[in-house]
Amino acid sequence: MNATDYRKQVEAAFPELADIEDDDLRERVVDAWCLGLERGGWRDIEDIPYAWNIHEVTNVEHVRGVTRIAIGAAEEQRDFHGADPDFDVVVAACLLHDVGKCYEYVDFVDEDRLTNPDPEYATQEIPHSLSGYALAHEVGCPLAVQRAIPHFIGEIPTRTLEAELVKSANSASSNAITQATMGISLQEWVEQYSQTQ
Repeated sequence: MNATDYRKQVEAAFPELADIEDDDLRERVVDAWCLGLERGGWRDIEDIPYAWNIHEVTNVEHVRGVTRIAIGAAEEQRDFHGADPDFDVVVAACLLHDVGKCYEYVDFVDEDRLTNPDPEYATQEIPHSLSGYALAHEVGCPLAVQRAIPHFIGEIPTRTLEAELVKSANSASSNAITQATMGISLQEWVEQYSQTQ
């Protein structure tokens, strides 16, 4: 798979990229996904599952859901409460919050979905929110975006408005997915199946 093919896949998978006004930031988001896909050895971005044991929903569907939920919440924060969330940061961080699954989930799919995963990166040893943070840093995303990516384990002690939007939108989407696919809440899924306890 070459970089151009990955770029086309990422751009097609995430129409929400158009909501990022800053052209440079939009490109860096795409770059992070392309780098993750290449190192993870994925043939297609749509092959990455939402969770290691939930394959009915793709990571792309979840990432888009989180982004849409966060945009709606940010609009309410702005319009109803008078807050001033940075929409570019919110959208970029939402789109990147699970890019680390490119590394973490290679062991949980059929081998025909992969081509030459890089063993230095393609591992489940580092939680995807941390590897996603690292990918965003590596491609030069602004610190405000990087700091909003760790979303699940509580890795960052000081939370920004944008980081809280990512975290809460992730929980909302994840709760919907675990309930729809397994009939359990996100908390129940974490207690039974999480690899990061």
